[in-house]
Amino acid sequence: MKRPQILGLHAEPSKQMGIILAVIPFVMALILYFTASHLRHIDNEKDKLLPTAGQMVTAMERMAFTPDRRSGEYLLLEDTTASLGRIGAGVAMATALALFLGLNMGLYKGARGLFNPFITFIAMVPPLAILPILFISFGVGEWGKIMLIFIGTFPIMTRDINLYVKSLPKELIVKAQTLGANDLALTYRIIMPMVIPRLIDSLRLSLGSAWVYLIAAEAISATDGLGYRIFLMRRYLNMDVIIPYVLWIISLGLLIDLALRVLVAKKYPWYLAKK
Repeated sequence: MKRPQILGLHAEPSKQMGIILAVIPFVMALILYFTASHLRHIDNEKDKLLPTAGQMVTAMERMAFTPDRRSGEYLLLEDTTASLGRIGAGVAMATALALFLGLNMGLYKGARGLFNPFITFIAMVPPLAILPILFISFGVGEWGKIMLIFIGTFPIMTRDINLYVKSLPKELIVKAQTLGANDLALTYRIIMPMVIPRLIDSLRLSLGSAWVYLIAAEAISATDGLGYRIFLMRRYLNMDVIIPYVLWIISLGLLIDLALRVLVAKKYPWYLAKK
C-alpha cells in the first residue's frame, strides 16, 4: 500500500507536499493578520496597532530610500550596518575564543580542570542581568554592546566544542601519536579542522541569542541600530515601521544561517554525511 503523505505515524510527505505544508502556516498567519487589520481600520481609519500592507510599504520606502532630514542618512541602511557590525564583532570574538578553549579543554585534562568550572559559572550568569555592569565597565558605546553579545554566546559555544572534542574516537588520537604527531600538531593540524564544522553549527544556534542581546543593548543605549529604531518608534506607536523592522531582522538572521549552512555543505561535506 502507498504510504500516506500527511496523516499517520509512518506518513512520508513528497517534496511537493513538503513545500505546501511549510507554506500553509505562513499563509494562515498573513490571512489572520490582514483580516484583523482590515476590521480594525473599518472601525478606525487612523488605527496604528495593525497597519495595512500599504502603510508598511510607505513607511519602509521612507526609511530605506529617503534621506533623513536631520542626518542625511538612509536610516535602514545606517541601522543595519551598525547592528551587523556589533553582532559581527561580538560573535567573532566569541567564536575564536570558544574554538581555542573548547578544543584544548576537550583534549587536555589540565586545561579542562583549569577552565571548565569557570566557563560553567559564566554560562549560568544571565547576560542581561549584568548589562549595567558591562556599561559601567566598558562604557555605553560600542564595547559595552559587543561584550554583552560576547558573554552571552561564548560560554555556550565553548562547552559545546568541549563536549564534541571529548566525544571524538580515542583511536584517532592514538593513531596520530603513533605516526609521530606531537601535541601541537595533533591539536591544531588534525583535531581542529575536524572541529570547525561543529563550531559553525554552534555559531548558528547561538545567533538567535546574539540578536536578543544586541536588541536589548541598543534599546537601552544607542543612537543607531535596528534595536534602537524599534524602541524609538515604540514611543510613537509607529507599528508600520516596527513590524517591517522585525521582519527585516528575521530576514537577516535567515540569510546568515543559510550562508553558514552552505559553507558547511561545500567545505565540509564529510561532516554532513556523518549526520
